[in-house]
Amino acid sequence: MTDWDERWRQGDTPWDKGYAAPPLSEYLESGATELHRARRVLVPGCGSGHDVRELSSRGIGATGLDLSAAAVERARSETPAGREDYVDGDLFDAEWRIGREFDAVWEHTCFCAIDPSMRPAYAKAMAEILPTGGHLVGVFFLTPRDPGDPGEGPPFGASREEIEALFAPWFVLKSGRVPDRAYPGREGREWLAVLERRANPGVAEAAPSV
Repeated sequence: MTDWDERWRQGDTPWDKGYAAPPLSEYLESGATELHRARRVLVPGCGSGHDVRELSSRGIGATGLDLSAAAVERARSETPAGREDYVDGDLFDAEWRIGREFDAVWEHTCFCAIDPSMRPAYAKAMAEILPTGGHLVGVFFLTPRDPGDPGEGPPFGASREEIEALFAPWFVLKSGRVPDRAYPGREGREWLAVLERRANPGVAEAAPSV
């Protein structure tokens, strides 16, 4: 199991590019309203908070969550961009949620960082965090590793079909596409999906063809 806190303390964070995820900026500038209308957006696995500050700089209240206290310490040391805050905690532990409410989640690097065996628990946690009509907006890694790379992850890739199936009991897929913008080397390897929390979990709904 990866010791994320130790990696942050050692500065071994190649995934931290120094700026917000390009698909997030693209999404926020696209005219889509799911995050803009949110009273509070959760950013799980926020790291040093680049995505949190990108949301906050656009007037969107955002909370960054990370398992690593060192990452949260780093995020808090940055100049605030607006209405953001940070908490160190385990996504799967409900204790950190006490007194906090969210109506949207921005997913960037949390889903790909956890062991694939934990993905059903991740989907369930998202369903518990979000109210009916709440939105999970995320960029998911389809092929995170370069050809010939012997590493097995993290990050761990996923197919669109797997992602849809994992969230289907609680969410309906509203849209999905390959974003135009990406960090260098990730072009065409990510999928930007918008999922809406169902009113009736477990009841199948027709999803758009994407």
